[in-house]
Amino acid sequence: MSDYSVEELVRLEQRIEQLLRQHERLREENRLLREAQEQLQADRAALQEKNELARSQIESMISRLKAMEQ
Repeated sequence: MSDYSVEELVRLEQRIEQLLRQHERLREENRLLREAQEQLQADRAALQEKNELARSQIESMISRLKAMEQ
């Protein structure tokens, strides 16, 4: 095997190691993004629930006020 082939193999090995490290970074980033998305969805659901409760309370107050006027 010539020196050139050994150098090529070393470069190839380094490139593979670089790609493996990048793959692991991307997997971790993806995991974190999925967790953040799940949290945002949970927060959104909680806000929607609070919004619906507030809407219901306001509608109830309006109904009571209208009843008091009559």
